[in-house]
Amino acid sequence: MKKITVIGGGIAGLTAAYYLDQKIKDQNLDYQVQLLEASNRLGGKINTERHDGFTIERGPDSFLIRKQSAERLARNVGIGDKLVKNGTGKSYILVGDQLHSMPQGSFMGIPTQVRPFLTSSLFSLSGKLRAGMDFVLPKSEARDDQSLGKFFRHRLGDEVVENLIEPLLSGIYAGDLDDLSLMATFPNFYQLEQQYGSIIRGLQKTMPAPKQPTGKKKSMFYSIEGGLETLVEAVESSLSEGIVQKGKAVKKLTKSKDGYDLELKGGSKITSDVILIATPYSVMKQMLKPYDVVADLDNMKATSVANVALAFDQSAIKEDIDGTGFVVSRNSNYRITACTWTHKKWPDTAAPEGKALLRCYVGRPGDEEVVDLSDETLEEIVLHDLNKIMKIEGEPLFSVVSRWKDAMPQYSIGHKQLVEKLESGLASETPGVFVAGSPYRGIGIPDCIDQGEAAVEKIIDYLAE
Repeated sequence: MKKITVIGGGIAGLTAAYYLDQKIKDQNLDYQVQLLEASNRLGGKINTERHDGFTIERGPDSFLIRKQSAERLARNVGIGDKLVKNGTGKSYILVGDQLHSMPQGSFMGIPTQVRPFLTSSLFSLSGKLRAGMDFVLPKSEARDDQSLGKFFRHRLGDEVVENLIEPLLSGIYAGDLDDLSLMATFPNFYQLEQQYGSIIRGLQKTMPAPKQPTGKKKSMFYSIEGGLETLVEAVESSLSEGIVQKGKAVKKLTKSKDGYDLELKGGSKITSDVILIATPYSVMKQMLKPYDVVADLDNMKATSVANVALAFDQSAIKEDIDGTGFVVSRNSNYRITACTWTHKKWPDTAAPEGKALLRCYVGRPGDEEVVDLSDETLEEIVLHDLNKIMKIEGEPLFSVVSRWKDAMPQYSIGHKQLVEKLESGLASETPGVFVAGSPYRGIGIPDCIDQGEAAVEKIIDYLAE
């Protein structure tokens, strides 16, 4: 019997274990799969707290509907009926001390409709004219990679980047736009520029024509009734007995005559024919330390972030705002980087009737030390910033502070080449060892699920050979 070991119980590792288990049962394969998780819980950054009728996400709160692998996994484990779409409404960008409506017709901050962009209060006349240069500038010289900041500043100018694109994209990656890799994050923008000579023109040519307004925006995100951890719980419940082993931290991986030996914390060993490492990058490097494949690899940056969830009676919010939240331009004197009005984004699941739930984010390159402040200090910072733009009376009913230390992998320039070098090195030096997860080919929940699915195919093919 061939043994397959998945190391790491985040959503990538869980997905791989689930689909491997299904294939083994469906095809009557003579394989055995086990999942080793160092902590006492599964899910990684997916972490839901349920408190007095509130559903509080300590990590991600949703996943994109258009990326179908997460929905497919939810339906496969029997919770398709629990999928819920986000409530829609205005979203804003905070510049200075003023909330500006997100311009209609923008895609990831790139304007695709002229009129809403020209009438937006977000930009000066000179900033609008500079963005229009995208239509006349020649396409850039072909190159392997460059930073998101350099690419977008060249095409659209500093003002659009700093007031629109940067708050949106940095909200996804929690990183520095002038360090993040274009080809590892949004290669489609580069491809549009190369093909059409303009990213705006390219989006206009390739995006579906906007539908006639019906008074309600289309939902773009799914969550799950009871919180995203419901998905983790459902996947774990669907696994065959004995697959999941918690509290099993792997210290080292070495080759042996029977495959690979895994040395666990505490001294015990496990032998396996195939290994999938679905851990943070630093843990993977430590595990494979004796091998040249990682010795020659650059270290990957990872940033620290935190979020503060605040629960109120709705009556405490004296100046309510029609919308679901805002992101903050770096040109603003705020420590928070974004705020979600969670009870409006998820009106049916986030909070009891008559209650409000706000979730604010702190931590960015250059201000990562804020994550280490006490819970009380973080709450004070968040309330101070919120009260500049919306009047809130009294103390919150309760607050929940979540810290994610060195948890957001940074796809720096050259990231794609780094991943390719790692994967080719593993194939030649440690055949049968694979990697998956947020450090490699996408940080969103569907991206990690995609990687888990792809790893299953690689493992099955490897064992078949």
